[in-house]
Amino acid sequence: MNPSIEVRGISQSILHSVNDCPYKARCGGCVDSGGEYLDESIRKFEMVRKLLPSGIKAHPMVLCEKPFYYRNKVHSGFDILSSGSVVCGPYEQGSHRIIKTDDCKIENSKASKIIRDCADLAGKFGVKIYNEKKGTGQLRRILVRTADGTGQIMVVLVMGTDYLKSKKAFINSLLRKHPEITTVITNINTRSDSMILGRESRIEYGKGFITDTLLGMKFRIGPDTFYQINRAQAEKLYSTAIRMGRIGPEDSILDAYCGIGTTTLSFAKIASNVTGVEVNRHSVQEAKKNASSNGFTNASFVCADATDYMMDLAAEGRHFDVVVLDPPRSGTTLKFIKACKEMAPDRIVYISCDPRTLADDIKRFSKNGYDAKEFTVVDMFPWTESVETIVVLSKGIDISAGKVQVEFSVEDMDLSAAHGNASYNKIKKHVYEKTGLQVSNLNIAQVKRKYGIIERENYNLPKSENSKQPNCTPEKEKAIVAALQYFKMIG
Repeated sequence: MNPSIEVRGISQSILHSVNDCPYKARCGGCVDSGGEYLDESIRKFEMVRKLLPSGIKAHPMVLCEKPFYYRNKVHSGFDILSSGSVVCGPYEQGSHRIIKTDDCKIENSKASKIIRDCADLAGKFGVKIYNEKKGTGQLRRILVRTADGTGQIMVVLVMGTDYLKSKKAFINSLLRKHPEITTVITNINTRSDSMILGRESRIEYGKGFITDTLLGMKFRIGPDTFYQINRAQAEKLYSTAIRMGRIGPEDSILDAYCGIGTTTLSFAKIASNVTGVEVNRHSVQEAKKNASSNGFTNASFVCADATDYMMDLAAEGRHFDVVVLDPPRSGTTLKFIKACKEMAPDRIVYISCDPRTLADDIKRFSKNGYDAKEFTVVDMFPWTESVETIVVLSKGIDISAGKVQVEFSVEDMDLSAAHGNASYNKIKKHVYEKTGLQVSNLNIAQVKRKYGIIERENYNLPKSENSKQPNCTPEKEKAIVAALQYFKMIG
């Protein structure tokens, strides 16, 4: 077995499974190699390894336990045949020709079934299919989003006009076929580019959003919300990034490109405080709602350009221990890298969806004082060319110095009372509600250690007793002890 691939928890049947999709050569959504899943994974890992500079410590690749039917966001176009039948499916690679499919090996099977039924209903009700060349017609595309953690489903009917023939009857028939659908939205898109959604949306049924769970937290997802398309692997991605970044209860973190706060709040479960920065105002509003609904008091969000925000803070002498970035496929900018140099965090956790741009960015970080120390690959998108890579960079020092490696699993990230324990955020919320005091994760860790509650490897407590760390004040200690007693963690 290749030592660069972590196979624990992956069944032999999955490791040796083959994607036998009959459409993959035409649609281009999957890699048409015919290889087994393990072979495909090794190929991806080696591709990333060759792109990155030599000498970086490699951690075993994180495989996907369920590499089929994982996409929770599925969209399709429509076409009408000469017979009058409406068909749906992906576009043929490099064209606008629809490939009629009965099954996609990587898309959520329920979402695919809903899309096919929408095509049947369009034919039944005589809905005019949008003609991309002429710019005429009604039903243009469909988008289905599923929440694997809650079972909720969103359907977005994308139209080329504000009129949809028999819209009410169409939607009612769809809901009778699929009562599991929790919201239906119509979206008007008259643009001539490849963007799926237009600017105007209308809620036809339900709340207009769905809620999913991730690492024990709840997140609101709208039609255009960025949310990882493979929920199970997203949990592994974030927990791996936290572990590799050696995040502890004393750390102050800045999360650039934070979106609706999935990364921010995942890190906030461990860190002292996390600030998420995002240029999209609506995403920031959703991030704040997500933080509030999940009871976080140590996460804040700023609507700003991350680079400008960092430069302003650096000019004020402000500092973060860790900068986390998960940029788009194009990577980050030289200006952002220089802003990191000015702010001088101890380490940078870079989550990348394109190893090629990542490799370029690593070279530019190196020229600005930050060298890549270790990396791993997470297979977020089985059977495709895409992959996620986590790289930890630091200023030429041993990032493990003074740090104890945190070992935990995805399940450990949900530190809830259901597991006989109260999470750091629950303790902080309780303390604040009872006393008005703001306590940090480090404060709680110090009190728990004092009272004999042993953390997993003490969550990055210092190796040396002489290491300088801020002590918890007697007032805060008293409030934390009361919270631990309230949650029956001490007598």
